[in-house]
Amino acid sequence: MALERFALGDPAEVAARVRGLAPAAASVTGAVGQIVANVRAHGDAALEAYVEQFDETSGPLRVGADELTAALDGLDADVRAGLEVAIANVRAVAVAGCDDEREVVLPEGQVVRLREVAVRRAAIYVPGGRAPYPSTVVMGVVTARAAGVGEVVVCAPGAHRVILAACALCQVDAVFRMGGAHAVAALAYGTESVPRADVIAGPGNLYVQEAKRLVSGDVGIDGFAGPSDVLVLASEGADPALVAIDLAAQAEHGEGTIVCAVSDDPGLLDAIDLDPGTAAAALVDAPDLDAALAFAEAFAPEHLELVGEEAEALAPRVRSAGAVFVGRDGATAFGDYVAGSNHTLPTGGAARLASGQSARHFRRRMSEVRIGPAAAALARAGAPIARAEGFERHAASMEVRENPAP
Repeated sequence: MALERFALGDPAEVAARVRGLAPAAASVTGAVGQIVANVRAHGDAALEAYVEQFDETSGPLRVGADELTAALDGLDADVRAGLEVAIANVRAVAVAGCDDEREVVLPEGQVVRLREVAVRRAAIYVPGGRAPYPSTVVMGVVTARAAGVGEVVVCAPGAHRVILAACALCQVDAVFRMGGAHAVAALAYGTESVPRADVIAGPGNLYVQEAKRLVSGDVGIDGFAGPSDVLVLASEGADPALVAIDLAAQAEHGEGTIVCAVSDDPGLLDAIDLDPGTAAAALVDAPDLDAALAFAEAFAPEHLELVGEEAEALAPRVRSAGAVFVGRDGATAFGDYVAGSNHTLPTGGAARLASGQSARHFRRRMSEVRIGPAAAALARAGAPIARAEGFERHAASMEVRENPAP
């Protein structure tokens, strides 16, 4: 696609115009709804028919232990070493993201403990359309394990050998040779062969994201990860050649991807030499860095790179980005693989309200309450509220405890 150029006026308007460069996705709601309902109603019979129709794979639905071991044994040594670095770094960051349990003692004397509880089973969806993504295995499985999940399964359409090797390296409990909306439905509701998951995480195509949306009332999901995007905010001193290669790197994701640079230096933008291929691409001329940052906030990118002399000063002011990469060497590609940050991030502008994948997606917070001697004071406070809402028995349930137990 052509490299478009915009003068920055209203940040929200220009952000919408840049997002509009990517082709709008077709609606697949009807087709996905039928697939999900069929798998939910008919289990393995429907699932196996869809696998045969859509997944272009061979072999049993569940990958055997021998096949996983053979894939790991045959993995290129450099790839294995890189994955081991990624596993260690992602684990360290994910563990740091697990909140400690806390106990709060309130003025009346009651105690509320905020407990962090991992889900029992998580499923990681690993896409297999354009290429195998062993890094997605690491991002999902290692994060779930760090969160304390006892059982982690992976679904991988095509079950490419490098995916299977990564699954073996991450000690996945089960790998299923399936993908698409039918795989999401199987994981959400369970079949005779596929256990029901408590959380489904990971990126995927339009059918996968729509299926996650449809099942989100019955299973936890990490979010809706659509086509990728990157925004580079370049201040004085940024290297246009590095900006160009970082944009080109993200453009490798192909159609639907958006790559963009914004700067208050028109000469810097003029020097960016970029062939975006099938990705949408734009350069935005800002009158100053405050306006450039306002544009970044309106665009709410999946990845935001801050480069140039003002990168460090701008970083604390960013509120709406999936992940922020600060400084000359902060290429988004490091985050995709080995930096330790998670690469499953909110897309399509959702970074203004959503977070990237983390241990929190695999944990839930639960309150554990002990009232004890505080019952009398709390009943005097709570009963009038219950009666104001028309719930006499709620009031009675509290008041009957005003007198301590014998």
